[in-house]
Amino acid sequence: MRKDILQKPKSFYDTFYRKPGANPQSTHYCPGCGHGVIHKLIAEAIDDFNIQEKTIMISPVGCSVFAYYYFDCGNVQASHGRASAVGTGLKRALPDSIVISYQGDGDLAGIGGNNILQAANRGEDITVIFVNNAIYGMTGSQMAPTTLIGQKTTTTPMGRSVENEGYPLRISELLATLEAPVYIERVAITDAKNVMRARKAIRKAIQNQIEGKGFSLVEVLSPCPTGWGMTPSEAKKWVSEVMTKYFKLGVYKDVNGALKKEESFTVRYKKKIASTKEEILTLLGSTNGENGHKFIRPKISEDNKNPRIKISGFGGQGVLLLGRLLSEAAMLSDYHATWLPSYGPEMRGGTANCHVSISEKRIGSPLISESDVLIAMNLPSLDKFENEVRKRG
Repeated sequence: MRKDILQKPKSFYDTFYRKPGANPQSTHYCPGCGHGVIHKLIAEAIDDFNIQEKTIMISPVGCSVFAYYYFDCGNVQASHGRASAVGTGLKRALPDSIVISYQGDGDLAGIGGNNILQAANRGEDITVIFVNNAIYGMTGSQMAPTTLIGQKTTTTPMGRSVENEGYPLRISELLATLEAPVYIERVAITDAKNVMRARKAIRKAIQNQIEGKGFSLVEVLSPCPTGWGMTPSEAKKWVSEVMTKYFKLGVYKDVNGALKKEESFTVRYKKKIASTKEEILTLLGSTNGENGHKFIRPKISEDNKNPRIKISGFGGQGVLLLGRLLSEAAMLSDYHATWLPSYGPEMRGGTANCHVSISEKRIGSPLISESDVLIAMNLPSLDKFENEVRKRG
C-alpha cells in the first residue's frame, strides 16, 4: 500500500542552525507573515524537480535576507537591490545551475529597479520571486514603490498621495511590456485556492529555467501584519480586499508555447560562449585536433627566454588586462606564469602597473625588480621604470 509521508521538504534544513536564538526549530518571521508560505512552495518545487544540488538562492537586504537560514542549497547574499545583477553573473558563469532571486518590493522595485528592468530586458535565464507587501517591512515600515495611495507608513504618516509620492509601481505590468521575458504572473497567498495558484506559478517559473526558456517572474501579494499594524487575519483580508483591486491577479505574459528549444536563452548563450572561446583560442595560436586544443610553443632565442615583463600606464588603457592575457596565454602553452597587479583606487586615470613572469621552470616570486621587457603606456611610467630594465632589455 502506498503511503504519502507529510514532512518538511528536504531542501529545508531540519534544524535552522544558522539562525541565532534559543529555538532552532522556528523561523524568525512574524506571525501571519507570508514568507514562510512562499518558502514552502519554493522548497517543494526544488524537491519535486530534484534540483537541490544545483539550486542557488540569492537573497538581498530586507526580510528576504534570511532565506539562507532555511534553504539547504546554494546561497548567495547580494547588496540591496542587486540580486538580479548577481543572478546574471551566477547564471552566466554556471549555466547549468538553477538561480532563484528572492526579493521584496522595496528591494526589487525601489533600490534595484534598474537592475530588474535590465535583467528582464536581456532575458536572463533566472527565476525571480517578487514578494510584494507594499512596504519596507524589515527596516522600519517605510513607504515602498508599491505602497498604495492613502496607505500610512512611517514615512507617509498622512497616507501616500499622488501629488507628493506618485502612483504605486505595477512591476508585473511594467516588465510584461518588454520583449525578452517569457513568463510573468501575479498571485496572492490569502486562502487555500490562491496558495495553490501561487504554487503552480512558482513551479512553472522554475520549470522554465530548467528548460532554459529565459526570464520568469512571479509576483506574490503577501501580508505584513507587523508592518501594517494589523492582526494576521486582518492582514490577509486587506490583501484580498484592497491590494488585489490595484494589483490585479493573473498572467501578464506567457510565451512558452511559441518558444522553440533552439530559441531558448540558455541554448543561444551556450552557442555564443562556445563561438567566442573558439575565436580566442584561435587567436592565441591553438590548433584544434582530435584531443582538443593544443598550443605549440614558439621558437625563442636564448636571450629572450623566460621573460620578466612590466606593463605600466594609467587606468583605462588595458594595462592589467594585457598582463592577464599574457599570463593566461603562457599557461595555455604549458609555461609557468605569474601576474601581480598594482593600482590605485581610481578606476580611470590613476596609475596602474603589473608584473608578468613567464618561465619554463617554477617561479619563486611574482615580484620583478629587474625586468627584461617594459611596456610603458605613458611618460610617467617610462620615467619610473626605465632604469629597472636589464641591459639589452
